Amino acid sequence: MALLRYPAPVDYDAQMSAFENFLDDFKTSPQDSITHALGNIDINEDDLSDEYDFMDEDDDDAQEQRRSERARRRAPRHKYKELLQELADRKINEIVIDLDDLQSWEEDVNEGLKLVESVERNTKHYVEVLSRAVDKLMPQPSNDITFKDDVLDVLMANRQQRNRTLTEAAENLRDPDMLNDTYPAQLTRRYTLVFKPRTMTADGPQKALSVRQVRGDHLGHLITIRGIATRVSDVKPIVQVGAYTCDRCGCEIFQPVTDKQYAPLTLCPSKDCKENQAKGQLYPSSRASKFLPFQEIKIQELAEQVPIGQIPRTLTVLAYGSLVRNVHPGDIVDISGIFLPTPYTGFKAMRAGLLTDTYLEAHHIVQHKKAYTEMQIDPSLLRRIAKFQQTGNTYEYLAKSIAPEIYGHLDVKKALLLLLVGGVTKEVGDGMKIRGDINICLMGDPGVAKSQLLKYISKVAPRGVYTSGRGSSGVGLTAAVMRDPVTDEMVLEGGALVLADNGICCIDEFDKMDDNDRTAIHEVMEQQTISISKAGISTTLNARTSILAAANPLYGRYNTRLSAVENINLPAALLSRFDIMFLLLDTPTRDTDAQLAKHVAYVHMHNRHPDIGTGTGPDSSVFSPEEVRAYVAKAREYRPVVPQAVSEYMVKTYVRLRAQQKRAEKKNQNFGHTTPRTLLGVVRLAQALARLRFSNTVTQDDVDEALRLVEASKESLAQDDRSAGNKRAMNASSRIYNLVKGLADSGACRPDDGQEDDEEDEFGVEMSLRKVKERVIAKGFTEQQWLSALDEYTDLDVWQTAGNGTRLVFITAGGEREGSEDI
Repeated sequence: MALLRYPAPVDYDAQMSAFENFLDDFKTSPQDSITHALGNIDINEDDLSDEYDFMDEDDDDAQEQRRSERARRRAPRHKYKELLQELADRKINEIVIDLDDLQSWEEDVNEGLKLVESVERNTKHYVEVLSRAVDKLMPQPSNDITFKDDVLDVLMANRQQRNRTLTEAAENLRDPDMLNDTYPAQLTRRYTLVFKPRTMTADGPQKALSVRQVRGDHLGHLITIRGIATRVSDVKPIVQVGAYTCDRCGCEIFQPVTDKQYAPLTLCPSKDCKENQAKGQLYPSSRASKFLPFQEIKIQELAEQVPIGQIPRTLTVLAYGSLVRNVHPGDIVDISGIFLPTPYTGFKAMRAGLLTDTYLEAHHIVQHKKAYTEMQIDPSLLRRIAKFQQTGNTYEYLAKSIAPEIYGHLDVKKALLLLLVGGVTKEVGDGMKIRGDINICLMGDPGVAKSQLLKYISKVAPRGVYTSGRGSSGVGLTAAVMRDPVTDEMVLEGGALVLADNGICCIDEFDKMDDNDRTAIHEVMEQQTISISKAGISTTLNARTSILAAANPLYGRYNTRLSAVENINLPAALLSRFDIMFLLLDTPTRDTDAQLAKHVAYVHMHNRHPDIGTGTGPDSSVFSPEEVRAYVAKAREYRPVVPQAVSEYMVKTYVRLRAQQKRAEKKNQNFGHTTPRTLLGVVRLAQALARLRFSNTVTQDDVDEALRLVEASKESLAQDDRSAGNKRAMNASSRIYNLVKGLADSGACRPDDGQEDDEEDEFGVEMSLRKVKERVIAKGFTEQQWLSALDEYTDLDVWQTAGNGTRLVFITAGGEREGSEDI
């Protein structure tokens, strides 16, 4: 009885010829060459290109050359034929087959071969099929091999020449056995062939799966999985073709390897050794073998993908060739690849029995949040940024775009915006580094939206890690020593601070951390490194991260009967490392509470924030998180410097801040110590403000705004119960006087050409009248109230105007009035 035969589901020969025609004939349409739509025009495709030279207006040859160049760009081109030529010229080592291109070509040809469906259902096989098509159509290199080329290029050229010689000899002599002596196809390929999945299917856009949605039906298919990378191994070479040399007959033997484990050959299987019964020994030849870069990635489900009461699942991803080093721990990625089974090996196989493990062989990786340096900013967004830049209010617009669903806290949002931008990290000639990252601590009563602000910042930042103080140990924040499951070696596993390298680490419930765990952050916040000496491993890890911490006061809510230092209850060594320490108190006031309730009700009714008034419509009122990220990426390209005049102004301001702190200590009203770190923090904030203006120079206004933010962080202290009654009893003029006196004590609002300190002590503190007025108006006072207070205290000889009404001289003798210190 004859065996049953099952016909092949597809005609592989017809598909092979179709793939060859696709690689040879496919052209990109003129629409594809224009990368953006009408609202997103690529100006290089336009007559208004930046390459236009007005000096060539009368040069007909130059104009004709530009027209022909534009016509050439817009003309259809053979995409894959050009890729094959670049492969032959050794300019690239990867060829990406876009299934969207294959689908559009198949629809045009309409042969009914179902190429795209076949590739998606049996991807591993079609990698080899298309690789054969590429080998067959590979053109000759444009340049010959020279002594300057790589050794591997010379080896490849010699192998390909030998294969061609043997193929011609087999055809001439009609001896097919000679083809067995040719090199394996893997040895003559110096490229990696991968597939890029379709963006659209018949059911709609292609959706990424979570790890738990992958089923047995997907085995062998090309699927896309979304997750967060939790562990990324080192890049190691994995053998693809093993080469051996016989010590008797001198033959070269090649062994293609397809699994993770294989048994090396020991006896020579060549024809000469068999005829002579020599049984020659084989010795491995690493130079003639072919190795691929290999990396193992563990991806885990995202928090929103995990069902109720479940724990996140993980999946192993294997990356080969050009796909290694594309993923870092903490990245949120979409990985497209082939879902394959792999049997257990070693002792696991004895326990597992018939069970197998599964993995994903990566083909295409898409990063969800790219680093600032890798971002490609949209031209239309650049035009919108330039339009807002001209108004001069970009700082306000961007600050209101930080968590717009949260009411108020404008100064906190401005500080968080500067945290995203950061200062300039400098390295002195002797190797000492001065950090540019800004650290901020938000301490306040429950219910002031501290955690929501932290969550928003961790989502906006390209590398943002959110962790809680109670659930984090010192090892979890820094690094842990564990055994690598791939190589079985002791390796370091980076914690939250290492994962947030070149990003932001948000730590909630900062006050509830153990003191031993909190000390691990001290080195990170200033030196930005983590020193490890564990299990025979002594090293220093980089942790160039900004720390954003949120904490509650000592007894949950701020106790007005205790001083600020007793309420904060954090060590002074840790407090001095924060550039800004915001104290947010929840004080009941009728107007503010009514506006807050309206805001919350509006968000719940309309499922979006109310119009903040920075644009004409609801969509243009604020920047989206993606636009904020793009603006910050553009701003971080600048490296502002501090000129001499601004430097002298900062020195005088620092001296005044120290004197103000000394006076506050005598009255037991000290909020925090003014240290040299405070001066460095002001420099970092001023540099971040200059970056927001797209400027390479820090101005005096930047320093004033940085000082204002430092003052605003302590503003909530003035709203405690002890001074609330006095504050309500004061009229507008008295409050304006207290505000101006506070500005004079802190050294803010200084004129651009301020005088020396000894002159200021003799005549009074000189300030810019324009800057003082701006501060007063910003506090909610009307211009009439300001003019009234100015005239009233001028008559009392508390201050005088000078310099043709451009300066305000605050006479120091007038600062001893009763009750004027309650700011």
